[in-house]
Amino acid sequence: MSLSGPFLALLMSATPPAPAALQDCSYDRAAMLALDYRSFDQTPGHGWRALAERGCDRQAAELIREWREHHRDSRTILFWHEGQSRAFTGDYPAAIALFERARKAPQDDRIFWNLYVDGSVAFLEGDRARLQAARDALAAKPTPEDWDAMKGTDGKPLNAPWPVNLAVLDGFLRCWGKPYREAYGCPK
Repeated sequence: MSLSGPFLALLMSATPPAPAALQDCSYDRAAMLALDYRSFDQTPGHGWRALAERGCDRQAAELIREWREHHRDSRTILFWHEGQSRAFTGDYPAAIALFERARKAPQDDRIFWNLYVDGSVAFLEGDRARLQAARDALAAKPTPEDWDAMKGTDGKPLNAPWPVNLAVLDGFLRCWGKPYREAYGCPK
């Protein structure tokens, strides 16, 4: 029996992407390092995101580190994105160290980012009680009065449900025990 038509399409859609070792993870290093912050980090399909979209998480993490060092850029979100890329590869110790560097100073933490960091680190460390505590603390935070006017790191309106990142922490709880790669986007 040969597979064709809808059966082949169904089979192909269920096939996970090829491992990064089998994918083309090459990129133009000089061109990537020449990108400005917004193009490198905040533009879908560009910069490190182009590698991540191809399943090249290890290469994306290395590129973020190299770009950050090349530009002497210490924005917390760059540590966060490198940490996520490392977590996607299963390198939890490196991811945790980078997540810790992504914390915001208390006076700058208007969206309670540090509670998201707490919950993410707890997930990677396998501490469900600490994850639940971070999730509950985040859920209890009141919506800032100027929420509708707040902008993200890309300068655009946040346009996100309050509290930001609560859905991710809920996903970690729903997909407890699964790898970060699966739990990060855990469906409802």
